[in-house]
Amino acid sequence: MNIDQTRTLAGAKTDPDYEIVRQALELIVTRYRSQPSLEEIAAELGRPPTQLQKIFTRWSGLSPKSFLQAVTLDRAKQLLAQEGLPLLDASYELGLSGPGRLHDLFVTHEAVSPGIWKARGEGLVIRYGFHACPFGITLVMATDRGLAGMAFCDPGGEREALDDMCARWPRARYVNDLSATAPLAEQSFDPDRWNASEPIRVVLIGTDFQIRVWEALLEIPLGAAMTYSSIARKIGRPSAPRAVGAAVGRNPISFVVPCHRALGSTGALTGYHWGVTRKRAMLGWEAGHLI
Repeated sequence: MNIDQTRTLAGAKTDPDYEIVRQALELIVTRYRSQPSLEEIAAELGRPPTQLQKIFTRWSGLSPKSFLQAVTLDRAKQLLAQEGLPLLDASYELGLSGPGRLHDLFVTHEAVSPGIWKARGEGLVIRYGFHACPFGITLVMATDRGLAGMAFCDPGGEREALDDMCARWPRARYVNDLSATAPLAEQSFDPDRWNASEPIRVVLIGTDFQIRVWEALLEIPLGAAMTYSSIARKIGRPSAPRAVGAAVGRNPISFVVPCHRALGSTGALTGYHWGVTRKRAMLGWEAGHLI
């Protein structure tokens, strides 16, 4: 593995307010059954309620109250699993309003030849950079053909995230290049640029089976969810939900290829490579942008 070390590893400075938001997210996720108020959350974190409201809303795109509604997913599990309702419809049961002006994320994609994957990335030049985003720090990776990787971490976890992603294509050459990855990071997290006239070009690098699963993920619209079993049926492999789950877990382009919209057979969130709390945050953030 060839990694350019000419720049510091953490190319982006994360906003110090993120730690406040991270703690608030964790508190909401772990205590949502008691429906804590803004005042209770702020007191727990030692922050004035108005300050917490402003910081949280700036980072997540919705208020703590709306996020609490969005992550109260247990109430919607039966709707999702048994009646097949999309997450948006279930969100009405949680008190969220309907869809507004925002569009889903439009992408165009292509698959790198299986030979590149089998060669473990040999011959590929992958540029990477770390950037602040609504979910902490994102590691963005790109080839000359488009976005090839997106991972997440908290401050201090940059090296682990980079090693994890580089291990997928260990023979590629890696170059730290913020100028190449910054535009992709900005577009990925700016809903005003989620439109068909400015698509994000995605490069899928994996086995034939993995690519079929990831292509199915791309068809899950904003505000909807799909179980592993449903994905397995969609790609013509109804007896392979576990293999589908494994492929979902190996998705190299998190968020843009929306593996966070894949659920377990009961409608449960199950695991997420970059943390279940972050998966809940993504679903809540998306639900908030449908308001």
